[in-house]
Amino acid sequence: MRVVLTAWGSRGDVEPLAGLAVALRELGAEVRVCVPADEEFAQVLDRAGVPLVPLGPTVRSIVTRPKPPGAAAAFQLAPELVAARFETLTTAAEGCDVLLATGLMPSGARSVAEKLGVRYAFACFHPFGLPSKHFRPGARPGTPSPDDETDLEVLWEQDGQRVNQLYGEVENRHRAAIGLPPLDSVRDYALTGPALLAADPLLAPWKDLTNLELVQTGAWFLPDDRPLPPDLETFLDAGEPPVYVGFGSMAMHSSPDLPQVAVEAVRAHGRRLLLSRGWAGLASVDDRDDCFVLGEANHQALFGRVAAVVHHGGAGTTQTAARAGAPQVIVPQIVDQPRWAARVAELGIGAAHDGPTPTVESLSAALRTALTPQTQDRARSVAARVRTDGAKVAAQLLLDGFPDA
Repeated sequence: MRVVLTAWGSRGDVEPLAGLAVALRELGAEVRVCVPADEEFAQVLDRAGVPLVPLGPTVRSIVTRPKPPGAAAAFQLAPELVAARFETLTTAAEGCDVLLATGLMPSGARSVAEKLGVRYAFACFHPFGLPSKHFRPGARPGTPSPDDETDLEVLWEQDGQRVNQLYGEVENRHRAAIGLPPLDSVRDYALTGPALLAADPLLAPWKDLTNLELVQTGAWFLPDDRPLPPDLETFLDAGEPPVYVGFGSMAMHSSPDLPQVAVEAVRAHGRRLLLSRGWAGLASVDDRDDCFVLGEANHQALFGRVAAVVHHGGAGTTQTAARAGAPQVIVPQIVDQPRWAARVAELGIGAAHDGPTPTVESLSAALRTALTPQTQDRARSVAARVRTDGAKVAAQLLLDGFPDA
């Protein structure tokens, strides 16, 4: 069987596909992965032994621009991605059995599958923000939903209209070029159920969060047996477990003084610090030996050896930290991250920072919660319940005929 997996998004969208690709290959499938050609994405797929088929512009070129992408950038990017999917996937998916799409609104992917007569599956890494008539689209945790069902229906329609404004004209133009009829709703066509939810059932319960029918498999972890760098091992062995601070693919435009804030907040608790560069380019603020700056590292091995993990709240980082039993402080930036932060706090395995821009005082206060013995005990307890077989479950479903079966 041949399977094509595709996404456009951050590492949190790409690495789970690498994990799924490994599981599919272990079951005898041939796999292609069509994602942006960012250098670190290529490295992730190289570890998985799966070639990267370049799709669209690199994500880093968009995220790390001097100013955060705004509405104008979205209207520029959307047609570029749709065109890239029609061009790339039409070739990559020729003769395949199933095309699975995820990441940023995968407009175009299902149209290609329809034209080729290929089975199409939609997957998501969190249930937050999926089509729902129960919740205000994009609402932050704690935001009241309208009591009036008519208001919810209006919001539902407005969300669909917003997606059509971004993607509708270009998708229908490409569909017409290959002999397919126009779509009324790009959102409802691309985000179709039953869909695979690649998130842990305990960390991301989805009841009533969406109208889609979901099959929850657990998170798709890419096995990682890489040793930690020798200099990092030396630092870890030289004292008590440090606090990890890293924000992955977030550029952190609103926090130019983030390294100084992090160092002072962690030192206020008498702790050492691991500072991950990430796409924000975090760097040490002085020459003291209690701070270690790291680049790429095996988080599955590292997070079990730290006192806490301070991060942005991406699905991958949240679930990796939870699996390792590491207390968390989530400083949410965008999209699903406020909801992951709220869930971590609700479970008692960490703290949700209030807002995206930490100060020394606010980050220190959140760490105070994360570093308590009670939080540490709870994090270890929850870790024992996190599923690790999600990729294998999803791979078997796809090979058995999901979603048609």
